Amino acid sequence: MTETLQLCVPTFTGVPSDATSPMSCADDTLSLAWPVMTIDFRTRDDVDVETIDVADFFGSQLPRLAAERSALAVPGARELGVRPFTIETTAGTWTLSVNDDGVRVHPGGAGHAAVRLDADEITDIVHDRRTPMTLLAAATLDMSSGNINDFLDWWVVLRSLLDLRAVHTAGDVTFTDRDGGPLDLQRSFRVDDEPAELAYYLGEAGYLHLTEVFTTDEMAQVSADIDAALPRYDDGDGRSWWATTADGEARAVRLQRFQEESLATATLLQDNRLLRLASLSGDGHVPRDQGGNKIEALVKPIGVVKGISDLPWHKDCSLGRHSSRCCSLTVGISVTGADERSGQLGVVAGSHRALVQPAFFRGSWKLPTVPLPTRAGDVTVHCSCTLHMSYAPVERERRVMYTDFVLPPRAGDDPAPSSAGAIDRVRERAYKVVSQVPSAARP
Repeated sequence: MTETLQLCVPTFTGVPSDATSPMSCADDTLSLAWPVMTIDFRTRDDVDVETIDVADFFGSQLPRLAAERSALAVPGARELGVRPFTIETTAGTWTLSVNDDGVRVHPGGAGHAAVRLDADEITDIVHDRRTPMTLLAAATLDMSSGNINDFLDWWVVLRSLLDLRAVHTAGDVTFTDRDGGPLDLQRSFRVDDEPAELAYYLGEAGYLHLTEVFTTDEMAQVSADIDAALPRYDDGDGRSWWATTADGEARAVRLQRFQEESLATATLLQDNRLLRLASLSGDGHVPRDQGGNKIEALVKPIGVVKGISDLPWHKDCSLGRHSSRCCSLTVGISVTGADERSGQLGVVAGSHRALVQPAFFRGSWKLPTVPLPTRAGDVTVHCSCTLHMSYAPVERERRVMYTDFVLPPRAGDDPAPSSAGAIDRVRERAYKVVSQVPSAARP
């Protein structure tokens, strides 16, 4: 009999008042009932999403939810140090605050920070179709005071009340191995290790490091294909991202649909060494397509000063739709090795099991950050709602390819939801709208 990790999978559809089941991904328990674990956290869908009546939501629905569910939100909100937050709309202005062990909603504006939102933005935020990061990436965030971190803190509180999840507090997420001992967060595996062991570790930590999955010769061919393909990509072509380095050079840093440019890469996508990873969970994950974009090749130059190459801490669901798409499995194939000098990946262990901000990092969470140095041919796997980042290379450029295994559609799911398309459009323009902190200025 195999011990495996079973994570919570509640059901939630429709408007916030329909929520009936808790969604606390820190409440995972060992179960002998399933041969593999699940990371299907979906609680919403894109069908029959009702437009929010803004005045009724802030005047009636949200105060009622706060009265019923503040115990889930307040401990974590106090750890975050949230301060009164004002939301200005055409239907009125309200201020959210935490006092007397409850979340309060008051008419009027008296917040430390304030944001202006239209009715569509409020509807999408309530239904988890947009987040504050979507507005930031689209350059539509309108805050008259405070900053994005104030909004993100209150977004966490709102998600707690709307989705019946506890805001993360320090110590909520712990790490144990299958024998009950401490989990080695730097552990690496072979791709042919026991699947139950891989699945357990992925469910517990939120990531995997698999060594020597592909050969150095295979990666050398992919790297040569990147060199050959680069002249065929242009800034503004809709299939690449670009960044500017300190010497003024414009560099292609993200090459989409790369399987069309590299026979070696197309072959790897059909290789069982990769495809077997989809079965780590019992959720029926399948290879992604995204309109033909099956895999992307990334080049990480040294000294980026404009655009986006070295992404800071974020979840892959940071722009929205966590509750209708997570968790997919993001797979990184190391074309070149990566370490602290050459742009290695970093992850926040256990963050997929915590209701925290979907971008940036807070030491108050007491969740460990883990670097994942790799060699050419190694593979990393992380859950789409595991916080991760790319360290800026300072000595050697890094090359890596990313693909995904996504959850299969549920009965009644829209195969092409408009909210997903809207997020994709924001994401594809992001490198032109916002820039990373210049790599020379990053720690």
